Amino acid sequence: MKSLFSRAITKIMADRRLVLLYCIVYLAWGMLMNWFGNEAEIARFNNWWQVISCYILYMVPISLVLRELPFYKQYAYGLVAMGFLEFGGYFLKTSYAFPGNILDQIIGIRNFTLGMALFFALYFPLGNWAVGKIYQLVFKVKK
Repeated sequence: MKSLFSRAITKIMADRRLVLLYCIVYLAWGMLMNWFGNEAEIARFNNWWQVISCYILYMVPISLVLRELPFYKQYAYGLVAMGFLEFGGYFLKTSYAFPGNILDQIIGIRNFTLGMALFFALYFPLGNWAVGKIYQLVFKVKK
């Protein structure tokens, strides 16, 4: 019986084209979201390179591990992963939430990080779906 760790490594060591596609899609998605968060004065990373560390080095491996699970399980596990990421980013002050931003006004300042985690947890099932469709289309791979 394989250990949990070895099963996770097996899923991360997927087809290189698939991993590269995840990296491209998530990098673009991360840059767009960081730009939008900054322009809308909601939140932003303090450094541009955090998009790489968060979206590629953190979210891509998690997405690869979760990709074959049902939507609700991807969201549930993604919520745990994003909870740690969001909490850590604001605790360590590597992320910046604009004071009085639209989310603070709607859900309250004390719920901001939770709201961000709830939203960004959708990245895992939606990202897996999108990358899967693009992969099938570009590489003519059937599931």
